[in-house]
Amino acid sequence: MSYLMSFFYDKVMKSTEEACLMDWRRELLKDIDGKVLEIGAGTGASLSLYPNSSNIELFLSEPDKNMRRQLSEKIKQSAKDNIHILNSSAEQIDSENDTYDFVFLSLVCCSVKDVNLTLSEIKRVLKPDGKFIFLEHVAAQTGTSRRKWQGRLNGIWRVFAGNCHLNRETEKSIIEAGFSIEQIKRESLRKAPSVVRPTIRGIASLT
Repeated sequence: MSYLMSFFYDKVMKSTEEACLMDWRRELLKDIDGKVLEIGAGTGASLSLYPNSSNIELFLSEPDKNMRRQLSEKIKQSAKDNIHILNSSAEQIDSENDTYDFVFLSLVCCSVKDVNLTLSEIKRVLKPDGKFIFLEHVAAQTGTSRRKWQGRLNGIWRVFAGNCHLNRETEKSIIEAGFSIEQIKRESLRKAPSVVRPTIRGIASLT
């Protein structure tokens, strides 16, 4: 399943990437600097969107070996320097405390085994004045038809989509983890199935 997901991932996501995700990521990443960790870098969809700055040292974490293989190839083809690949999971990041100026994740909290542990690890490795940048598809508003369908389909969706949950309340989890959300936008994920369209994206800091 891992091999199939990594092989088809870029193809499946292509229309949505072009419709909105690339622009959203580019906007979120435009002001980053210093040491940057991307958790769940996948096949490298965000690689070309990072600013071309010699001040950026980029750490890309991806635990899946098949995704990581494609990520490595994209790095070789890029003109970017100071890139390091980590194979650690989101719940156990292979970095020291207070290491990164920015931590970025995109469409990751939906599929990690433990959201709370993931956010705790982000807090641990983020510098006290660092920024946490997020882009996630989330649960629809309670009581809506879409939210009900997310609940109905969640079990089977997880099986075929690499543990991706349709109904995680990620914004609530970020706040409960002790982050202060400085910026947030809610928008529909275009060219995507209805049950995964609700999204949040923004910037948070440590309180």
